Amino acid sequence: MIALGSDHAGFELKEIIKQFLEAKNEEYTDFGSFDAMPVDYPIFSAKAARAVADGSCDKGILCCGTGIGVSIAANKVDGIRAACCNDEFTAKAARTHNDANILCLGARVISAELAVSLTDIFLYTAAAESERHLRRIKLIEDIEKGVF
Repeated sequence: MIALGSDHAGFELKEIIKQFLEAKNEEYTDFGSFDAMPVDYPIFSAKAARAVADGSCDKGILCCGTGIGVSIAANKVDGIRAACCNDEFTAKAARTHNDANILCLGARVISAELAVSLTDIFLYTAAAESERHLRRIKLIEDIEKGVF
């Protein structure tokens, strides 16, 4: 199950990603927005991020104008590793190095075709199981716990 969310700037891109997910027979939950009327991205980012954090969704994809705002908002939720990606290398690295669980995309930054390609990479690339990457992910989790 994929959690989707966007603001008004990312709405059309989110709709394109939904078509891609449907073509791949991937299930998703759309947390909004549901049209292109101006809205505040933190609301939809939080809803989708909480669904990933609580396990009701496996991964998430968030869209706004740049991908930065939704990334910042989603990363405020414990257990979320949201990555704003603008190319194939960063999308793959987000999964293999950081086990990112939310992909953030900027509708004003990348094309719809590239966004679909990044979504494909993000969804179907496994997280690396190397000791150094796992150690770093644990350290990120320790920050959430206030260890340091």
